[in-house]
Formats: sequence, structure tokens, C-alpha cells
Amino acid sequence: MPSTRAITFEFLDGDAHRAKPVTISQLVIAGWTGRDQEAVEKHIAELEAIGVPRPSSTPCYYPLAASLATTESAIDVVGSHSSGEVEYILLAHDGRLWVGVGSDHTDRKLETYDVTLSKQVCAKPIANTLWAMDEVSEHWDALILRSYASDGSSRQLYQEGKVSQMLAPASLIDTFAGNAGLAPETLMFCGTFAVIGEVRGAARFEFEIEDPVLGRKIEHSYNVTTLPHGG
Repeated sequence: MPSTRAITFEFLDGDAHRAKPVTISQLVIAGWTGRDQEAVEKHIAELEAIGVPRPSSTPCYYPLAASLATTESAIDVVGSHSSGEVEYILLAHDGRLWVGVGSDHTDRKLETYDVTLSKQVCAKPIANTLWAMDEVSEHWDALILRSYASDGSSRQLYQEGKVSQMLAPASLIDTFAGNAGLAPETLMFCGTFAVIGEVRGAARFEFEIEDPVLGRKIEHSYNVTTLPHGG
């Protein structure tokens, strides 16, 4: 039986705020989702520089265990080769689409020879707050994603840009699922953009999505504990 993950989300829909448990039944990571092919090429090139092979096509989709999704404030990784990256996320629930933010934490060493495996071995931190897509669809391209990396002594802006750099939700969903749309309780990570500086790990990773039109943010952060290699 495929894994699932039960998470209590805070659903924000106009003036209505409600907390509700959801059992995520499918987790999928969309990759190479940039609208601007020059920007996609830049991200491919920065990962190529650390040995990650080029994708055969773009965008592409990686189905993962739903149990990887977490709202916890800490994750465990093996070795020092992993890093986070901010992405907007989509959840299909109650016949509607909801928007949030997450970090596609990935083992960069494994990524050099098996991208799916590199993503499967790392938990996927997400914020537990979601906005109704209906509320942001008309000003979608104004939304902003940011991430920060901290090493204990300094906190640096790691990524920043508008979601307009990535393919729109409808396009990603159509390519993945066609007219049927996302199946209920499917959580999709929707891609990222180039980092500021080099791809690198951090002891703490913070990420957010900002809606400057409605004046609000969704934020989350997590610490990264490095486990020793055994054997």
C-alpha cells in the first residue's frame, strides 16, 4: 500500500480560517518548470556544475512517498551534501486547489546519478498554511518566493523571485494529469529558480511565499541535523 501523511492544515479562504486534518495520498515533485528557458538553462547549468545530469525533457515529474511531507521544524539527513530550495506547492482538497510553500530538500551527491533517489531520501518540509487558489489566481504572477540559508553565524538570502518565473499551476497540472486534474489529496511541488551564489547546504533553512497584493505571507523554517555515516 502506498504511504500517506496526515497533516493538519490551516485553510485560509477569505474571512474563513479553518484547521482541518488532511491525509496526503500522493506527493509529486515537478522539476525544470521555468517559463523562461534561459533561466531554466541557468538552473540546469548550476546543477550540472556539481555533476547533476541534464533532464531529458522539461518539465518533468518525480512521484515520491507521501510520507516525506512534513511540517516539523527539523529534519535529519545523512552526510553534508543536501540542501533546500523554495517552491510553491499545490494541494487538491475538497474539490478545490490550495496554494502554499515548501522546500524540496535534496541530496546533491545522490542527484549526480539518480535524481528520483536524491529526492526520495530527504524529507520535504512544508508550511501548514494554505491559501485558496481562487483568492490569488487573478494576481498570481505578483507572488514572491524567498529562502534564507543559515550556518549558525550568518543568515543569507539564498533565493528570491516571483512565481512568474515558473510555469503557472494550470500548465503544470495539465502536463501531469491532463483534463482530470490533480487527484484529491495530491500535493505537488512546482519547481524553483537559480540560487544566489552557489548551491550549498545549511544548518537552518527558511522559506516563504509573499502575496504583496493582499499583504500577507506564509513562512516556515527547519533545522537540518546531519547524521553520521554508519558501518
